[in-house]
Amino acid sequence: MDRFDLEYNSEREKLIIPEYGRHIQKLVNHCVNLPSKEERNEMANAIINVMGNLQPHLRDVPDFKHKLWDQLLIMSDFRLDADSPYPKPSKDELSAKPDALGYPKSASKYKFYGNNIQIMIDTALTWEDGELKEALIYTIANHMKKCYLNWNKDTVEDEIIFEHLNELSNGKINLNTKLETLTESKDLLRKTASKSKVPKPSPGKRRKR
Repeated sequence: MDRFDLEYNSEREKLIIPEYGRHIQKLVNHCVNLPSKEERNEMANAIINVMGNLQPHLRDVPDFKHKLWDQLLIMSDFRLDADSPYPKPSKDELSAKPDALGYPKSASKYKFYGNNIQIMIDTALTWEDGELKEALIYTIANHMKKCYLNWNKDTVEDEIIFEHLNELSNGKINLNTKLETLTESKDLLRKTASKSKVPKPSPGKRRKR
């Protein structure tokens, strides 16, 4: 009995875009080797139509056909000489690595405040002095206090939060000179069913000197 010629996956050509499968890759390879551009153009458009049917979820993506032509070019290893209706990207352009993303700006050693607290503080410093800016600063301070309590699971004096806020603002925000207090710890830790609105400092409540 003759032995069967089996084709193992390990011996097959590596697929450039695996989601299209091996048969599409073979069609692309055949298209590349067609002798005339007319034949290549006709087959390339036929392959694009098949690729579109295999990726129906991409139909709502802007420049859907453009994406398919780019993928066809990639699967041909940029060897396909056919008339694409779109500008052809270069191999270097598509293989270029994206720019590295910077790490989010964190609140220095006070990591329990989260990564956005410094952005909030920097934003507050750009606002004009007045009631709105003061309300924003106290909102930030209350948020810091809540973060501190969630991390420490205990209690914290307002003065500690004021010192941290003063440090993170490079000395530009000093609430130690104010009379208002922050929200009490038990109220910050109390779980509520709905999100509270941005609190404003209560003018009637004064801090003990």
